[in-house]
Amino acid sequence: MLELELGHPPTPLVRSEKTKREKKGFRLRGPLIARSRSLTMDSPIVTQLFRQLFRHHPACQAQSRRNLAALATTPTTTPTIHHGRRLPSHQQRRSLTTPSGSGADRAPRGSKTLKKNESNWQQRTALFPQDMTEEYKRYPMVTADELRGRKDRPRRVKMLMRDFIEDSLYNPNYGYFSKQVVIFTPGEPFHFPSLHDEMEFHSELSKRYVEFEDGLDAEEPSDTRQLWYTPTELFRPYYGEAIARYLMANYKLTTYPYHDLIIYEMGAGRGTLMLNILDYIREVDPAVYARTKFKIIEISTQLATLQNSQLMRSAASRGHADKVEIINQSIFDWTQPVPSPCFFLAFEVFDNFAHDVIRYDLTTEAPMQGVVLISDEGDFYEFYTPDLDPVASRFLRVRDAATDGQYKLPYPTNRLARWVAANRPFAPNLSTPEYIPTRLMQFFDVLGRYFPAHRLLTSDFHSLPEAVPGLNAPIVQTRFQRRPVPVTTPLVHQGYFDIMFPTDFRISEAMYQVITGKLTRVLTHEEFMRRWAYIEETETKSGENPLLTWYKNASVLLTV
Repeated sequence: MLELELGHPPTPLVRSEKTKREKKGFRLRGPLIARSRSLTMDSPIVTQLFRQLFRHHPACQAQSRRNLAALATTPTTTPTIHHGRRLPSHQQRRSLTTPSGSGADRAPRGSKTLKKNESNWQQRTALFPQDMTEEYKRYPMVTADELRGRKDRPRRVKMLMRDFIEDSLYNPNYGYFSKQVVIFTPGEPFHFPSLHDEMEFHSELSKRYVEFEDGLDAEEPSDTRQLWYTPTELFRPYYGEAIARYLMANYKLTTYPYHDLIIYEMGAGRGTLMLNILDYIREVDPAVYARTKFKIIEISTQLATLQNSQLMRSAASRGHADKVEIINQSIFDWTQPVPSPCFFLAFEVFDNFAHDVIRYDLTTEAPMQGVVLISDEGDFYEFYTPDLDPVASRFLRVRDAATDGQYKLPYPTNRLARWVAANRPFAPNLSTPEYIPTRLMQFFDVLGRYFPAHRLLTSDFHSLPEAVPGLNAPIVQTRFQRRPVPVTTPLVHQGYFDIMFPTDFRISEAMYQVITGKLTRVLTHEEFMRRWAYIEETETKSGENPLLTWYKNASVLLTV
């Protein structure tokens, strides 16, 4: 696969400014100023991409030339072309209330108190930009919820990193999932026994992929179409049938015949998984099918509209119309209790949950939360404050209690190693970033509070290649003229870039158990499929089995 390097990720060399007060014995930290190598964007494809982003949007037209020039010199928007999000590869990438005495009052690792004379913010920028301290003090703090009604991307505001990511991905008017995404469907299911090996499967998939997009371009050409696929589509109907076997077996062992089989799916896309599950249940056990109800929760109005038209027609044509309900709502806005036993499906959902960014003071180990400032010209600046908001603060407490303090940190835990790292020439006084899944914690809150009798079944990526710098850092990329364009920061033009995080299943499982009180099990993708799929149906002539060998970097979390 062609890999073209267009730039280098920034190497922060951060210094603290000294004051007269510091010389007298006080250590006062001023704004961090990050230096990095000069980055260029000479590739024609990248130049065209960013011209496209800033040319056709009213909020950007006035400053398009200036912003493009800035983008060409700052590492926050320097792309590097690598593999795409869902290219056929063995390493795939797309697809609480704390109980009393549980440790809520115990300070987690990395939470020592800051000295009173230290600054209440830290800035991480590049190439000695203008000082934005006064703007930071003056601009209002906003949230993603407050931006839902906006048609234009915000300016002259600041927000937490999780709100910036949430707004970039899910804003109803300009969010990535609200207008950009198209899900690939290969047409007729692949007949794996007739294929010689995985290489032939890869070749056939690539052929159908090109044909599918050629058809889309014939109707409406687009340079910025975001086209990706899921295992549900690649391995239709075998993937969905494996899920159906798991659901039927556990339903019959637990609540049948006293309760209906109620299935909620979050992020259903084209609804292929739902149709495969309903088809299989009806064919194998009509008695269970008669008691089955399938409810799709979809935050994206675009996808919900598509599902209400095409998916409901497909369901009706297959006789499932009375089984299906589509709910166009964010799961985080859920307020209606569901006391009945139910299964909750979330496949490749966690990876697009918004995260907060935390960096730690290397001297005190105190966590500092990232805030994104958007200037009046639409440029991004990153600040860090020791005043953690309640959500991030609670996440750190719950994680510490759930794991008994056993988790990775983005800095050396040895005091001497920290001292050496902090005293290198031009060394930063903050650690590398850590991205914490605060939205995932809130999702577990919703399950525990409103779905007390649920059983969760979820699959996602436990590792992702080519992520931006940091612990648990995301892949950030867009697609331009059918080529993937990764970048080195999540601070990108809202709505045009996919921001996808890996899931630490050990920590997620522990926090889910603490928040919901339920027992769980984590399996690899291959282990789950060996238990529930008829693997001979996806085996090629050579004995290779793409259903087992693909998605090696995915895991499954289920409630037991």
